[in-house]
Amino acid sequence: MGNSSNFKKILGVVNDYFVITLGLLFYTSGISIFILPNEIVSGGVSGMGALVQYATNGGIPISYTYFVVNVVLLLIALKLLGKGFGVKTVYAIFAASLMLRILPEVVPQDFIQEIAVNNGKLLSSIIAGTLCGFGIGVTFSKGGSTGGTDIVALIVNKYRNVPPGRVILILDIFIVGSSIFLPSDLGIGARIANVMYGYIMVAVCGFVVDLSVSGNKQSVQVMIFSKANEEIAQMIGTQLKRGVTILDGQGWYTKRHDKILMVVVRKTESPLLLSMIKSIDPNAFITVGSVMGVYGQGFDTIKESRKKKAIQEK
Repeated sequence: MGNSSNFKKILGVVNDYFVITLGLLFYTSGISIFILPNEIVSGGVSGMGALVQYATNGGIPISYTYFVVNVVLLLIALKLLGKGFGVKTVYAIFAASLMLRILPEVVPQDFIQEIAVNNGKLLSSIIAGTLCGFGIGVTFSKGGSTGGTDIVALIVNKYRNVPPGRVILILDIFIVGSSIFLPSDLGIGARIANVMYGYIMVAVCGFVVDLSVSGNKQSVQVMIFSKANEEIAQMIGTQLKRGVTILDGQGWYTKRHDKILMVVVRKTESPLLLSMIKSIDPNAFITVGSVMGVYGQGFDTIKESRKKKAIQEK
């Protein structure tokens, strides 16, 4: 029994690091294949690294700046986010730095020219934002981070109900905007255009991060009108382990009094719920609506600010 439990734990750890590695591969591919060849500045520490690389004409590769800055930020964040987070992020920083160093040399230049440079900076910005956002979201899902502003975003998200993508977007605005001051032969119009491409990239990235991180937390409110309301309520409580609220309703036309079931479930649970309802009552009338947030038992927790906690303690 003990050996089986240990094996499952080891398998879980291996799975976590495999998923984190996969997420980092998406993230670094977006930077290496679509951002750097087009001389666009992305957000986060990778954007700082790109600024340094462009300013030094490639003398200081992005991987060096990425590694050094992330190590400094990691040391600051270790106490706030815990040792478990730190171990995974140390791995992520080393792995991402290595990938940023290797990928530009491993990926064929003809392929980069064809898929990124020839298709223009606009399309490259969108593709890069999608890849990076998905990679960051996947890494977040396993308790890791690609470093930099992602660490800051996780710290804020730990104490505030603020989406990580929003925090990253705000910080990245300043990093991308600073690229307009890089020494270059480009005119002011071309520099402004490059900044806008960078903003498009980080906007897409932030959106995809929120979609990846919060997608499995989205909830829906289901209203069920059925004569078999007791059987359906019993099924929801015993099989889905969700609470059910019974409302009194009256049809305007029929003047008939009926019971209405209201239940809130995760969006990912809704297909199963609908299927189970239909198996009991194929004629049930059901409405499904999205909700902005659900807090309480079985769902999210409201995070209090440190200031409020301090006042309560006093």
